[in-house]
Amino acid sequence: MSEVLIAYGQTETSPVNHMTTIDDSIEKRVGSVGRPAPHCEIKIVDVDGTVVPVGEKGEICCRGYSVMQGYWDDAERTADTIDSEGWLHSGDIGVMDAQGYTQVTGRIKDMIIRGGENVYPREVEEFLYTHPAIQDVQVFGIPDPRYGEQVCAWVRLRDGAALSPDELKQYCRDKITHFKVPHYIRFVDEFPMTVTGKMQKFLMREQTIADLDVGANAPAAA
Repeated sequence: MSEVLIAYGQTETSPVNHMTTIDDSIEKRVGSVGRPAPHCEIKIVDVDGTVVPVGEKGEICCRGYSVMQGYWDDAERTADTIDSEGWLHSGDIGVMDAQGYTQVTGRIKDMIIRGGENVYPREVEEFLYTHPAIQDVQVFGIPDPRYGEQVCAWVRLRDGAALSPDELKQYCRDKITHFKVPHYIRFVDEFPMTVTGKMQKFLMREQTIADLDVGANAPAAA
């Protein structure tokens, strides 16, 4: 690990805007994406665009000469992504510590709002990974008429492992806030992915909605 660096960015920022260094501790290299690159300004903001205090979650924004000027022939999308002060809004949720190291915790569009509470899928996923029977897991929201959304988890078990939905829910209830506990749990052998290996949560969500027949007219979850 001594020569492994962690980098983060988007195509729109050409692409790296954060990076660790070989002098960073192993904890910083596995627990963050590093600090802002010298050519970039980074800020973490709330939904109103106000910079959040150190250690609080918000949207990662980047400004600098490496940030694109805009999307080709798409002024509307450009305006939605880059504000009037030149800040590119990444759509990623992150936390910056007092030393300037940033941890990416999820995507804004993936955030689940259950009964007015924000649930970050990656946070739930990282907890579920602590269960010894779980090999991989993906968490997302599906519609619910009472709460707005419910938490759903697709789970792939380790070879030879056994686990029931009720057992997993009980494991969660002892350790995480009740509104983060997955209401729907599906055990699968594989996840839908793109050719580049990215998880396609929208397909998992669509399939779950179709299979459970949940939506605006579905009965409220208990």
